[in-house]
Amino acid sequence: MKTTTTRMKGLGGAVCAAMLAAPLAFTAPAHAQEYPSADETLDWTIAFGPGGGNDIMARSIIDILNKYDLYPGEISAENRAGGSGAVGWGYLYTQDGSGYGISTTSGSFVTTPLQADTPWEPEDFTPVALLATDDLVLVVNGSSEIETIDQFIAEAKENPMNIGGTGSVNVDFIVPTLFAEKAGFEFDYVSFNSMSEQTTALLSNALDAMVGNPGEILGLIESGDLRPLVFSGQSTPNALGEVPTMGDIGYDIGVSMPRGLILPPDAPQEAQDWWIETMKEVVETPEWSEYIESNTLTPTVLYGEEFATFLSNTKNGFETVLRNVGAIE
Repeated sequence: MKTTTTRMKGLGGAVCAAMLAAPLAFTAPAHAQEYPSADETLDWTIAFGPGGGNDIMARSIIDILNKYDLYPGEISAENRAGGSGAVGWGYLYTQDGSGYGISTTSGSFVTTPLQADTPWEPEDFTPVALLATDDLVLVVNGSSEIETIDQFIAEAKENPMNIGGTGSVNVDFIVPTLFAEKAGFEFDYVSFNSMSEQTTALLSNALDAMVGNPGEILGLIESGDLRPLVFSGQSTPNALGEVPTMGDIGYDIGVSMPRGLILPPDAPQEAQDWWIETMKEVVETPEWSEYIESNTLTPTVLYGEEFATFLSNTKNGFETVLRNVGAIE
C-alpha cells in the first residue's frame, strides 16, 4: 500500500457535475453482419481485483449479455489489477484496432494518467457508453468511538487521520481531499489495490477510516462491522438510512465516479456501433435496474462521443483539483 499526505491549498468548489440523460427507449440493434463473429472470444479486461466496483459492474454486464444471448461468442473476463488501473487499461491499449478487447471504466481511468507515466490517455480509447455514476461513503470501524461525522471532523482537526481508498490518486483520493479542505482538517491517504485489502486494514484498525462505494461494503455496514458517517453524493441512498450527505453539513464537493464501457484505440466502427446498440438493450433489462439499485448508483447514460466529452470534462476538472493539492505538477 502507498501513503500520501495531503496539504490543503484552497481548492475551489465542485469540479464536475453529474451529466444526466433520460433512459433511452428500447430499439432493436442494427448489428453489422461482420461483427461480432461467434468464432472470436471477447477479451474482457477488469482493471482491478475481484470484489470491487469495477469488477462487479463488468461481471453484471457479462451476466446480462449471456442471459439474453446478446453476444454470440465466448466471453473471457480476466482481472488485470495493478497501478490504479494502469496495468489493465495498458493491456487494452495494446489491442489497438481490435473489436474483441473491451473494459469497464472508473474514476481511475481519468486520474491514473494524470499522475502516472502511462502510454495512454482516456481519449485514446474508443468510447462506447457512460452507464452510471456513483458516489462514496466515509466509514470507520464499527467498534470506533467515533459515532458521527462531527466527531470525526473534530478528532481529525486535533489528530490527522489516515483514510484508505482504492487507487493512489483517483476519485477515492479526490473525495476526502475536497471534503477535508472544506471541513478544515488534514489527513494521510493510504492507497490499496482492492476494496478487500482496505476493508481488512480498517477492520484490523490499521486505518482510521476509508471511503468506498456503498454497494461494495453494504453488508459490513448492515452487520455493524463498519459505521457510515457521511455520503459524498447529492442524496443519501435508502440503504444508508439517516447518514448525512457532505452537502447536508455544508461541505458539498460535487464529485462522481464515471462507470462506462470502452473498446481499444481505433476499434472498427462496426464494433463501436454494435456495442452502443447492444448497451441500449442492456440498460433496459430488469437485471440492470437491480444492479443500479443494489449498488446505489445513479443511472447516467451517454453514448459514443457524448461519453467522450463527459470524460474530457471530468479529466479537466480532476486535473485542476490534483494540481491545487500538489498531487501532480
